[in-house]
Amino acid sequence: MIIDCHGHYTTAPSELEAWRKRQIAALDDPSKTPKRSELVIRDDQIRESLENAQLKMQRERGTDVTIFSPRASFMAHHVGDESTSREWSMLCNDLVHRVCQLYPDNFVGVCQLPQSPGVKPESCIPELERCVNELGMIGCNLNPDPSGGHWKEPPLTDRWWYPLYEKMVELDVPAMVHVSTSCNPCFHATGAHYINADTTAFMQFLTSDLFRDFPTLRFIIPHGGGAVPYHWGRYKGLAQDMKRPPLKEHLLNNVFFDTCVYHYPGIELLSKVIPVDNILFASEMVGAVRGIDPDTGHHYDDTRRYVDQLKALSASDRHRIFEGNARRVFPRFGTKTAREVNAAARRA
Repeated sequence: MIIDCHGHYTTAPSELEAWRKRQIAALDDPSKTPKRSELVIRDDQIRESLENAQLKMQRERGTDVTIFSPRASFMAHHVGDESTSREWSMLCNDLVHRVCQLYPDNFVGVCQLPQSPGVKPESCIPELERCVNELGMIGCNLNPDPSGGHWKEPPLTDRWWYPLYEKMVELDVPAMVHVSTSCNPCFHATGAHYINADTTAFMQFLTSDLFRDFPTLRFIIPHGGGAVPYHWGRYKGLAQDMKRPPLKEHLLNNVFFDTCVYHYPGIELLSKVIPVDNILFASEMVGAVRGIDPDTGHHYDDTRRYVDQLKALSASDRHRIFEGNARRVFPRFGTKTAREVNAAARRA
């Protein structure tokens, strides 16, 4: 089986965005705020939104299951207040849950957290519990910068975040470190802000003792880890200068990287620098880069092709990257099939 650990519902029916626009328009007049029940999307609309996009690409590219979450750029935690974010997150998570129920063999859910600038992370705990215990989701996306490119929150290693981490450990779910839209014009969202955040999160982990306090806490740093694999020597040297433990001992029991790197040399570098046990297959289709590379004639985000070209990988290595590591990092997936995960959600 090939598990894609990084997918977003980027093709959701337009009614979702229309509801969001109504919510934002009502920020100055709460009496006009739409109710979640006012969003009407039919099952056939969900099917249409996926059949010629994510599902079509799964079939064409030979992948089996996508670990699926709401659209990252739509999280926009900087918009409105805590109530705004909570209602929007619940709406988006419920829609992803419907996807998983309609296609139980193809998708397993991961939730958006209702973060809001300046609001303590424990405010997200009720929605995380609902998504895991009631909707059967197996992880969450954690935004290290709810302010949208202005970085107003404490580092991910600050005790400010600890109540949320305690709940993640209790529920045994990992988080993908994933920012949302940048409202800072200095940072292009997908070309700069995303990669900056990936790199920043790793450096925060390096300089802390977070995993001494939470030895079973797990994070996936997406987009190949940002600058980290390319500058591994820099981070290794910085850790050494700071008298930190060796990186493998210090971080690699808890920090993992995905393969959302959109050219073969990048994937080859990732596989040479990062231990195979810390790499999870991912494509983020249909995501930040949707075009076709004129040099290859293939979509940039067809990342399975790049992994398949890695001649140095053994059969065991490939299994770990394509399936085994995802099951280990997402233990609520574990040894089950996607259908079994989603069936348990229906029973709950």
